[in-house]
Amino acid sequence: MSSAVPIPTRSGGSEQASPVFTPFTLPNGSVLPNRLAKAAMEENMAVPGQLPGPALFRLYERWSRGGAGLIITGNVMVHAEALTGPGGVVLEANSPLEPFREWAAAAKSGGAQVWMQINHPGRQVRADMPGVAWAPSAIRVDVGKNTKRFAQPVAMTDQQITETVQRFAETARRAAEAGFDGVEIHAAHGYLLSQFLSPLANRRTDRWGGSLENRARLLLDIVRAVRATVAPTFAVAVKLNSADFQRGGFDADDAATVITMLAPLGVDMVELSGGSYESPAMTGQSGDDRTRSREAYFLALAEQLATTSPLPLMLTGGVVRLPVAEEVLAGGIDLVGMGSALAINPDLPNHWHEKPTATIELTPVRMKDKAVASAAGMARVRQQLRRLGAGRRTRPSRNPVIALLIEAVLQQRALRHYRIWLGRRAA
Repeated sequence: MSSAVPIPTRSGGSEQASPVFTPFTLPNGSVLPNRLAKAAMEENMAVPGQLPGPALFRLYERWSRGGAGLIITGNVMVHAEALTGPGGVVLEANSPLEPFREWAAAAKSGGAQVWMQINHPGRQVRADMPGVAWAPSAIRVDVGKNTKRFAQPVAMTDQQITETVQRFAETARRAAEAGFDGVEIHAAHGYLLSQFLSPLANRRTDRWGGSLENRARLLLDIVRAVRATVAPTFAVAVKLNSADFQRGGFDADDAATVITMLAPLGVDMVELSGGSYESPAMTGQSGDDRTRSREAYFLALAEQLATTSPLPLMLTGGVVRLPVAEEVLAGGIDLVGMGSALAINPDLPNHWHEKPTATIELTPVRMKDKAVASAAGMARVRQQLRRLGAGRRTRPSRNPVIALLIEAVLQQRALRHYRIWLGRRAA
């Protein structure tokens, strides 16, 4: 679904501005100031209590001044006992709301809309994490020699599935109360909702498995519950894999069908990405010939989906140059998501106004083990987020192996805090 809008001229001149700087009206009637979005990146920067704190406030205030029209947070977990990492932020029924109000205010201070990405990891949790490892079926994440680093999951019961629907709705309700403009339901990258969609991870024979209609049931039920809980003007988006990039997995035809299923439910946008921990295409580690090697990894698949999509689409994955962002829009996509580029240079959208050739350079991580390469790349990006949150300049030249080692130390510290907090909750 592509929206044709007039392209304004640059202030004070006759030169036409890039189409990425034209406003976009969502189905709910709210207007994004431009077509650029800060896509979700998992910060793992929660303070004790699994809450947003000063570093996240500074980071998001920094992004708010950078020129993106939409800011999507890193994933906020809907279940305190199920985190993607020990430094994850949690928003549940009993979470104190004031830190989330500060977070939303910081992210909106520059004029962008801010959406909270809400998520449940399912089976994609570390083996040393306390809490639960749930999945549609008791199938462990398979990343070769590193498989044992992930927990052995248990198949969810009907009651656990029902409670999960309620958790997503409650987190969305509280996000709206805290001042966020919308939520993005994470159903990509191999997390719980993506696991239910995948015929490789979902081997159930009940109403939650088998046909695509059954495998999509959990996602659709969550969307309905969230939309029924929030105001019509509050945005509800879904992050969906364009493909899993695994033989026999969720593919582009499945994605097209799910987008059609979402259309009547009040969804305002679908963000397209791809991959999982098992096939980390979202970090540029897929060898699939349908992904671009450097930028706009999933553009070919997104263009295919745009021809039939009844909903606005956003594409995320590797964009660092204005001409590539314009190519995405020319392909029928409505919004351009950028992650790593804005971790390196949060002012890149503003720089494009004055210097359309501005870009960032981030040396690719070259390792034989794609899962380790993906983790190292994400560690390097998270290090930039911490520097921004501390009010410092980024340092993209950091060796990714060193970044991964530093990340391991920080994760162990966060894990100790998380264990203590979770134990006190259970006492």
